[in-house]
Amino acid sequence: MRAYRHVAVVSQAQRRPLSPMKWPLLSLIGICALTACSLEPRHVPNPRLLPGQALQTSAQNAVYNRRRGAVEFFVKDNHPRLMAEIERGGGPYLDEAMAMAKVPPASREALKLDLRGDRRLYATSPDALVVTLMVYGS
Repeated sequence: MRAYRHVAVVSQAQRRPLSPMKWPLLSLIGICALTACSLEPRHVPNPRLLPGQALQTSAQNAVYNRRRGAVEFFVKDNHPRLMAEIERGGGPYLDEAMAMAKVPPASREALKLDLRGDRRLYATSPDALVVTLMVYGS
């Protein structure tokens, strides 16, 4: 009977509490489980939908990056012409750049005014012009 008690005491002594490194992981799992149950809008998506959302986001990023690359190449290749057209208030190269960036027709006049107002910035930085076109694009 004493041997049995001794084994029980030893097994209790060998049990270790959770290491401090495991607490953040357990907390994260608990938070994910609780947010997955909510029906209200939230910033943390349902963990079960994350793989699908990751694929969708990567596909959208690939399309955006391809379009941005085309716009960037066009702007840098035709920068002097674009600057002359911004000065005049429009032209075929500026229309082509806006079409490549998919700027909606309703927003094009406002974009032309913005470009004309900041033309000194765009004259020195073609990248700023690319960013502005992509921001206005859809």
